[in-house]
Amino acid sequence: MKCVYLRVLSLFVLLFSVVSYAAIDTYEFNDEQTRERFHQLNGELRCPKCQNQSLGDSNSPISTDLRAQVYRLLNEGKSDQQIKDYLVERYGEYILYRPELAGHTLMLWLAPLAFLVLGLAVVLVLVIRRRNTVQSGGLDTTEQQDLEKLLADSGQGSAEATSEVESNKRD
Repeated sequence: MKCVYLRVLSLFVLLFSVVSYAAIDTYEFNDEQTRERFHQLNGELRCPKCQNQSLGDSNSPISTDLRAQVYRLLNEGKSDQQIKDYLVERYGEYILYRPELAGHTLMLWLAPLAFLVLGLAVVLVLVIRRRNTVQSGGLDTTEQQDLEKLLADSGQGSAEATSEVESNKRD
């Protein structure tokens, strides 16, 4: 019986070890600076297939191909900007995590600032309105007469009530 369990366990280990197998890219670099540029570019470029993963984080086949392409272009002596331009030409600006500041991307760059300014303006208007409402919260003549009448009916004098209302307004 122990032998059967051992065989079943061995079968599961063999089956699931295939799932955990993943290809690891290995690239040889001439110097440390090129290696750093490679990793930096892989972090700055987005996988065209994946939703929000960089080339370095993605395991999709297109990302593997693009990493090889970046490696090839680096070995050809291309600059980072030339590599980015080449990939943008082929895949569009979606491939860049930080698109260039241009006329068609101006809204992308300025929208957060515009929303911040708009939010601060709304908060400022609400604070000013609230302050004005609190400061001008006095009673008009009809409300003052109604208050005096209610207080007179309850047995308090109107002078006492008025001074009490005034002190509450100041608080």
